Amino acid sequence: MTTTAELALPMFPVAQLQCETDTGIETVPLAEESAFGSWQPSIPERYWTMDASELRRRIHEARATLGSKVVVLGHHYQREDIIEFADERGDSFALAQYAAERGESQYIVFCGVHFMAEAADILRADHQQVILPNMEAGCSMADMAAEPDVWSAWRELGDFFGGTDDIIPVTYMNSAASLKAFCGANNGIVCTSSNAQKVLEWAFERGKRVFFFPDQHLGRNTAHGMGIPLEEMVLWNWRAPAGNLGSSSPEALERSRVILWQGHCSVHQRFTVQQIEQARAQYPGVKIVVHPECRYDTVQAADANGSTAYIVKYVEQAPPGSIIGVGTEINLVSRLAHEHPDKTVFCLDPVVCPCSTMYRVHPAYLAWVMESLVDGVVVNKVTVPEQHRSDAKLALERMLALK
Repeated sequence: MTTTAELALPMFPVAQLQCETDTGIETVPLAEESAFGSWQPSIPERYWTMDASELRRRIHEARATLGSKVVVLGHHYQREDIIEFADERGDSFALAQYAAERGESQYIVFCGVHFMAEAADILRADHQQVILPNMEAGCSMADMAAEPDVWSAWRELGDFFGGTDDIIPVTYMNSAASLKAFCGANNGIVCTSSNAQKVLEWAFERGKRVFFFPDQHLGRNTAHGMGIPLEEMVLWNWRAPAGNLGSSSPEALERSRVILWQGHCSVHQRFTVQQIEQARAQYPGVKIVVHPECRYDTVQAADANGSTAYIVKYVEQAPPGSIIGVGTEINLVSRLAHEHPDKTVFCLDPVVCPCSTMYRVHPAYLAWVMESLVDGVVVNKVTVPEQHRSDAKLALERMLALK
């Protein structure tokens, strides 16, 4: 049941990103992509007009030539024409673990977004190089937490509380390497949606409060699932003028246990209670599973919530004949529906809109970087600056050490 305190939770208007494609999730030539103008323009023109079948052939040939010199990692949100080439597919936690353990390959081609490739570069062996097919594959959520803004908030919190020794910073994997380094240097840690509860438990063993960024929803949903009431959470508005306590009242900060950064995922913001109600009306007995990056009220209305790995397992373990509405990115939902024809699996959002930045890893970019490797040329190498590497690695290793 929703309490008065929960209803009073401060909310801010959230703009939706424009959908990156108007052609669905099937691969079309790069030149026909409506958003290609905002993608990495340095890809040679010969790749612009290649269709899906030609790109698949060229990638297969490059893979066969390179053999074990290269490992390809694919996040669950990648399109089918990318996932088919992945040696390992998974969520950001599983892929971070895999990258750390895959020491025999000279090249790690990370089909995901920039912060994931950065994490792989931090964890790689000295002889390895990490490649991101499209350097414009970023993350709008990660962009909501800039390093200067986080440091400004940290100093402000220190001034208010008389120090930060009792505040443990926790950054979601969906953040820049500089913020992972910030956490490493300040006794903090990294989390993913797979291990967020374990990470918060670790943090509360070491401090009174958690400073959680950049995704407010993962932080709120995880903390609430641990029994922390909403009135002991505050939302830090990073757009507020410095000295304004992130638009929080002194009283709210004093009673807070979790300080949430005002960030969000544009994909998971799309899922609503109304969509869940419509699904239940259309399919009596339907089960609803959503990602914890969804809004609090959406998560509360669902039957289950968890990481992409959790959602995959939830669908896999459901009995034949199950009807499952899923609140996460469309490429994963489409794949689950295809792989489980004995069940009805559908996306809660009727609008086919993939993650705008994951979608930028078009097969043309994968063909380009793979064929370049065959020619002995490394393009789109991801390198974390040395001043961030050791502290960021410390924060990541703290996470990976949790069992």
